[in-house]
Amino acid sequence: MPTLLLVDGSSYLYRAFHAMPDLRSSQGEPTGAIYGVLNMLRRLDSDYKAHDVVYKACVFDAKGKTFRDDWYADYKATRPAMPDDLARQIDPIHAGVAASGWPVLMVDGVEADDVIGTLARQAAVQGLDVVISTGDKDLAQLVNPQITLINTMSNEMLDEAGVLAKFGVPPERIVDYLTLVGDSVDNVPGVEKVGPKTAVKWLSQYGSLDAVIAAAAEIGGVVGENLRNALDFLPLGRKLVTVRCDLELPVSLADLEPRETDRARLAELFLRYEMKSWLKEVQGAAEKPLTDSTEASAPNPPEEAPMAKATSGAHRHHYACILDWAAFEAWLDKIEHAPLTSLDTETTSLDPFAARLVGISLAVTPGEAAYIPLGHDYAGAPAQLELEAVLNRLKPWLESERHAKIGQNLKYDQHVFANHGIALAGIAHDTLLQSYVLESGKDGARGHDLGRLALRHLGLATIAYEDLCGKGANQIGFNQVAIEQAAKYAAEDADLCLRLHQQLFPQIAANQGLARIYSDIEIPARDILFRMERSGVLIDSSLLTQQSKELGERLIKLETAAHEAAGQPFNVNSPKQLAEILFDKLGLPVKKKTPSGTPSTDEEVLSELALDYPLPKLLLESRQLSKLKSTYTDKLPKMVNPQTGRVHTSYAQAVAVTGRLASSDPNLQNIPVRTPEGRRIRAAFIAPPGRHIVSADYSQIELRIMAHLSEDARLLEAFAQGEDVHRATAAEIFGVTPIEVGPDQRRVAKVINFGLIYGMSAFGLARQLDIERSAAQAYIERYFARYPGVARYMESTRAAAKMNGFVETVFGRRLWLPEIRASQAGRRQGAERAAINAPMQGTAADLIKLAMIAVQHWIDSEQLKTRLIMQVHDELILEVPDDELVRVRIELPPHMTQVARLNVPLVVDVGVGANWDEAH
Repeated sequence: MPTLLLVDGSSYLYRAFHAMPDLRSSQGEPTGAIYGVLNMLRRLDSDYKAHDVVYKACVFDAKGKTFRDDWYADYKATRPAMPDDLARQIDPIHAGVAASGWPVLMVDGVEADDVIGTLARQAAVQGLDVVISTGDKDLAQLVNPQITLINTMSNEMLDEAGVLAKFGVPPERIVDYLTLVGDSVDNVPGVEKVGPKTAVKWLSQYGSLDAVIAAAAEIGGVVGENLRNALDFLPLGRKLVTVRCDLELPVSLADLEPRETDRARLAELFLRYEMKSWLKEVQGAAEKPLTDSTEASAPNPPEEAPMAKATSGAHRHHYACILDWAAFEAWLDKIEHAPLTSLDTETTSLDPFAARLVGISLAVTPGEAAYIPLGHDYAGAPAQLELEAVLNRLKPWLESERHAKIGQNLKYDQHVFANHGIALAGIAHDTLLQSYVLESGKDGARGHDLGRLALRHLGLATIAYEDLCGKGANQIGFNQVAIEQAAKYAAEDADLCLRLHQQLFPQIAANQGLARIYSDIEIPARDILFRMERSGVLIDSSLLTQQSKELGERLIKLETAAHEAAGQPFNVNSPKQLAEILFDKLGLPVKKKTPSGTPSTDEEVLSELALDYPLPKLLLESRQLSKLKSTYTDKLPKMVNPQTGRVHTSYAQAVAVTGRLASSDPNLQNIPVRTPEGRRIRAAFIAPPGRHIVSADYSQIELRIMAHLSEDARLLEAFAQGEDVHRATAAEIFGVTPIEVGPDQRRVAKVINFGLIYGMSAFGLARQLDIERSAAQAYIERYFARYPGVARYMESTRAAAKMNGFVETVFGRRLWLPEIRASQAGRRQGAERAAINAPMQGTAADLIKLAMIAVQHWIDSEQLKTRLIMQVHDELILEVPDDELVRVRIELPPHMTQVARLNVPLVVDVGVGANWDEAH
């Protein structure tokens, strides 16, 4: 059938802007949305080039108010302003769309949805098929036998059956559905507490919105009451969510014939915004038409984000399911001779210590992968190769350093193979770490999981785990998934991992700093973290149980004291009751409010109130002790692995933007060290008989890095001479000799030294020291007068961050700051503070990883029985046999201090004890 192709351009704009990395030209101009929108149009053209597309248009919202604003003054009132970086790309997007041969429509006074609705209905009446490319759920109301929606981002196509399956109501009831649930994006309130499930239930039971309204009196419960309260607004709500299809437009279908591509204009745009591969296409148009899609396996150059590598989420591939030994041996031969093999496992659990193999997937070339099912045990499952026999054949290859392997988060797979007695070796690359090094913190680069990476870099929507296994209580194990579906899912993971490597690694290799961070820090650190996780740490469960009992008794006493201070009993864990006591009954000042407008009782508020009032101080102490009890003293004994008798944390590399590690189950990074209760918990981390705990901690590392980066002469001198830097700073600020510095003066200097690292303002310093803001400002001015290099460093760092969008550590790690050019002052200032701190915190993170690598290399090369068991911030914790203790205390510090040459000496403090607290 002849087809009208309509694109919801406004939907494309935002989707492209948020889906793409923060791409910029060499002049710092944002280009990600331009690339994304034009790339989606190219894909759409390619998808429908076999159809008889007689008309097409890309429709954008025009500036200014629409008729809906006249109906409802608060329409879209809560929608934030368009981000500056997106606004700068609107004009070139419009120009690029038009030059690509798409008629561009913007009609004043109406929304793009209404233009699309009107054109779609006109075309359908004339017997055309209509395809609307959008991600907007509102347009589902237009679907009929001739009108279909397609979402190019997810490859979802919605016809009438698809709308019913997705929303639970047919297209003709979408308006009723939207009226009930409301639209938070457009600030259209529905019925309070009525979500999709309730809306579908009502419309299924009563048939229509009008029938629901007629039955409002008989609907019980809170939602029934809310429905009755909303009856006056619902007619207006229905008008607001209804797409108009009867507009008088300044264009007709005849005006929407595809245009000739303006290659000269495109070449100008691609040259202007440095889209080099597209520029080559345009310049070589006689040999390669602009609308041709590229091969899935052809890597894009580093200067462009590789979004679409195939059409409509599909990609050329051949996936095999290995069920016989002949096929297995053929693949074993492939991986034996492959320069790099992508490896992935499917398992029974996400817990790396409990997981057992269900299957293994392999890929050696893009588009070709295989799945070896080993443990699918559902009724009717076909015969599979025997697990132990397969592992015996694979073990020499799996344990070979010579055979290079790549995966997505291979540390997990390494644990899985270890559970089966196999020491996985030859891990050369990890796409999780590649993405983390390349784009951590980048605006639009949210998440490093394989699905998001494939969508972001390959333009491919992957099969979701939930699509196979379901969600929640009804979720099945992967061993229950049909092998045919499992094979496609698992093989796709291995294939896409290899494809992503071809996209990401060349970009890393092209930058010396990033290449060092990836190859010399993150990849080797990955293996050490695996070994630390595998080792675990011994804890004294009986000591923790006793602590838990004591904390429980203290919490009861604190609750009683809080009730006395309040003059009545109340639930100390109820924010609502707490707010009533603090602000209504006691009349304490409201410091800030929650998004819903109620007074906040969060930790920051309680900390501020605790300076002047007794009840907040009691509540704060109660919260802190309760958190310690629930998180550590209650939980840690239950986390002891029954097979090892030790607790095994999980270290995540690809979380913190600064490069710091994160630990979970349990989180070792947040055990307090400055409180007696926190130290008692650390005392439960013990050494087994015949061993001691050794703690090695970089001293004042971030201040030393500040001295190195700022090159301030006085600060460098203080560290070079081994001075107490806080005392030296106090002497400079207060104009006295170091010997004359008193305890309070040193405390002020210490707060300033550390506060400036985190971008503390005069207001923050005043609060921290409980002094007047003018006095705090005077301290800061005196500090910068004595340390001008620090002031210069801060100013130059802010400027560089604003120009580049990122800052770097000493070793070349890029720390992206997406808010550095934000129009909103608070967000921009927060990014400026982060720009100052991030190079120091990031360099410290790099140093401790380098120290781990150096120490582990020393342990291995000397064949010591000492082992690294924990890494917490700037500290390494080791478990050392008594007969190696003297040697470790002497030789360990040089291995940590010599990992880098800075302008100041690195100092490591070493402590020894029977437990972590004694050693620290």
